[in-house]
Amino acid sequence: MTETTTATGLLELHETMAVIRATEKAAHDLFMSGLVKGTTHLAAGHEAVAVGARAALRDGDYAFATYRGHHHAIAWGATPEECLAELMQRSTGLNKGKGGSMHLTKAATGMLGSYAIVGAHLPMAVGAAWSARLRGSGQVAVAFFGDGATNIGAFHEALNLAAVWRLPVLFVCENNFYMEYTPIASVTATEHPAAGRAPSYGLPAEVVDGNDVVTVRDAVARAAKRARAGDGPTVLEAHTYRHYGHSRTDPAKYRPDGELERWLERDPLTVSAARLRATGTGDDEIAAAEDRAAAVVDAAIAAAEAAPPADLAEAFTDVWADGGSAWRT
Repeated sequence: MTETTTATGLLELHETMAVIRATEKAAHDLFMSGLVKGTTHLAAGHEAVAVGARAALRDGDYAFATYRGHHHAIAWGATPEECLAELMQRSTGLNKGKGGSMHLTKAATGMLGSYAIVGAHLPMAVGAAWSARLRGSGQVAVAFFGDGATNIGAFHEALNLAAVWRLPVLFVCENNFYMEYTPIASVTATEHPAAGRAPSYGLPAEVVDGNDVVTVRDAVARAAKRARAGDGPTVLEAHTYRHYGHSRTDPAKYRPDGELERWLERDPLTVSAARLRATGTGDDEIAAAEDRAAAVVDAAIAAAEAAPPADLAEAFTDVWADGGSAWRT
């Protein structure tokens, strides 16, 4: 766990969020210029959830994310260059250009993938936690998911089994109040779609401000301590808001007038900057951190654009754990 209780530590968290924000903007702009194909789901506005969670955990702890997972990948050690090159189908991409925006993975740092199928990764996180328990490694698995996943059967199956086996897994819901284009409140019986269902499985739950990186960090730290002590899972519901539409093709016209503007007043970077000022950090230091973040991403864009395209031969590698593609019986 990174030391984040000092002004220096908080500035590092702010800078990491600024790197993610700049990477998200780059991804959007590259799509608009035709350099990225397919679609993408941007996480601008969600940065504090991933960065706060990572700050509370240890090296080697596992992360499982959704298709809106750029912020998780970078928080867990992927570089902006690796991510942007992956989106641009370059050979230097995080997954050699084969995964794209919705399948970012960096197993060496514990980022065990982002998944396009809603809720599918929650049982995988339970499996990783079971593995950690069997090996006695002390690792914790964290499953990040959206509010819409709480209405998927895999969510309930994962919570139930994790509770029965008291596994070291954290369930972190990034509740941005929309499941694709539908307000979650219009199709869900409980006020808190994740935290409100935790008692059904005998699990503790907490609703937190997902736009405050320190609040998220502290909540995840409490939950991780409980998990490592053998007391089982925790459900955290982090309230946040995406600045863009659901995907590149979504203008988000279904949002009420003024809603986005109200949430922008609680932008994670705005909240973080206010915390920094309260510690005595000057605006010049904050601006310098944001400038460093911008420079990192500018360099990443240039490097990704200059990288060679994905090698077609790589399409037949990494199908199995041994790196090959031959069918095994």
